[in-house]
Amino acid sequence: MRHRCRVHQLGKPADQRKALLRALTTELIRHGRITTTKTRAQAVREEAERMITLAKDGSVPARRRALGYIYDKQLVHALFSEAPDRYSDRNGGYTRILKTVRRRGDNAEMAIIELT
Repeated sequence: MRHRCRVHQLGKPADQRKALLRALTTELIRHGRITTTKTRAQAVREEAERMITLAKDGSVPARRRALGYIYDKQLVHALFSEAPDRYSDRNGGYTRILKTVRRRGDNAEMAIIELT
């Protein structure tokens, strides 16, 4: 049973799932918009919003936690310099998921996740 288990499994072992989410979160913050499956977008939303919340805090421990998760050091620096100005007026809801057409090969639900 998976009652009350909130983590998105994504059909992968834990190490692969964590690496996938780290990579997708890094690319979302770098480019501002990525196209992926709907389930992956929902999983990435949680991690991206957590990183933006850390960036809004701006403290040294928050920066260290973000550096431990996001792959690019310069990207973390840019996020911490930009996020307090951009997202200071809201408490969450930093991302938007838009459904698109289904993928041709396997008919998977596709979505665009973007930073608002």
